[in-house]
Amino acid sequence: MKRSTLFPDLRRRDRSRLRSATAPGPAGLVITMTTCLTVAVGSLVGLSGAATASTGQATGLSTWPTWPTWPVWAAVSGGGYHTCGIRIDHTLWCWGRNSYGQLGLGDTAKRFTPTQVGGHTNWASVRAGYEHTCATRIDGSLWCWGRNRGGQLGLGDIMKRKTPTRVGTGTDWAHVSAAGYAHTCGTRTDHTLWCWGSNGAGQLGLGDTEPRTVPTQVGTGTDWARVRAGDSHTCATRTDHTLWCWGYNGSGQLGLGDTTNRTTPTRVGTGTDWARVSADNGYHTCGTRTDHTLWCWGYNGQGQLGLGDTTVRTTPTQVGSRTVWAHLSAGHRQTCGTRTDHTLWCWGDNTYGQLGLGDKTGRTTPTQVGTGHSWARFSAGARHTCGIRTDHTLWCWGDNHHGQLGLGDQRDRLVPRRV
Repeated sequence: MKRSTLFPDLRRRDRSRLRSATAPGPAGLVITMTTCLTVAVGSLVGLSGAATASTGQATGLSTWPTWPTWPVWAAVSGGGYHTCGIRIDHTLWCWGRNSYGQLGLGDTAKRFTPTQVGGHTNWASVRAGYEHTCATRIDGSLWCWGRNRGGQLGLGDIMKRKTPTRVGTGTDWAHVSAAGYAHTCGTRTDHTLWCWGSNGAGQLGLGDTEPRTVPTQVGTGTDWARVRAGDSHTCATRTDHTLWCWGYNGSGQLGLGDTTNRTTPTRVGTGTDWARVSADNGYHTCGTRTDHTLWCWGYNGQGQLGLGDTTVRTTPTQVGSRTVWAHLSAGHRQTCGTRTDHTLWCWGDNTYGQLGLGDKTGRTTPTQVGTGHSWARFSAGARHTCGIRTDHTLWCWGDNHHGQLGLGDQRDRLVPRRV
């Protein structure tokens, strides 16, 4: 089934409302009015007076709504020292460090502001790894580029690519996670799990430590829901809400009660209520359960587990007692999460201001970023963080030595700044 991943929370009822509020207009143009925001999906080229008039009649408006003058962002992913995002029109943009072509722009020059990758308008999702990037298109195809020394691009070799290069011929890729240092995993629409790249600690889950340069199926299961690649470990949830981890376990990041590596997916505890898991870029893991509780485990040298100390945990440990957590992103040594009220909270390492709290002091417990109740999605990179608000504006903060904040310079920011 081909579908965009940009609007996963668009329920049937909302789609019905969307249809009822859709105005006649140019092909591919969809307009929906909300209390605070008008979002355009599609091309605005060729907007005519006739279309304006007919739209005004259809929506009860005498004139066409005022369009946002700022870029409208739908997704963002923070990598090692670069960032990529997708706008509502399904264009792909990248910026920051580009030593291996991880920006996909055909060269190795840094970019200090978001720069469009090619001219395609069919990008569905993107994941920025440490020095490589992978993305899916609306047709279900998978594309990767950047560093490839471990075969993490899945192209059958170890040669870097400076532009998006298609991985195989499949049109059934559902999700991809490229946040690992040199490995990548993804799920297909049949709920099978596939991994490739470096495998020195068994992070591919294939029962050995041999690298793979093409996507290789992990086991035979057809019940995998989501997968997230850490630095050298991987965790995934299944459709029955069980949690499984494998790979490097030197800090207990697999959550199995020890520090022994695993080369195949190993179940974490007996719970059947895991909703999401995040292991991006680092040596710790966090997850939310269906009751909206937050749990973290693994390396904790900077307090990135949010437990009020710097003690390693080898099993999932609940962070506080609140049942309000919605989404999370475990960066290299920092973690951020949103609550159901759309507030944003961060904790852990803050050497570069990546917590967005106005200083460079680390936190060992979740601390609210500002006072806003408008955070929709976000991504923690190695030493920076970016987030999208409910008005689809993009904000970044933290380390900016390579321009990964997209603000036109190389100065760190200690609080969220609009891109």
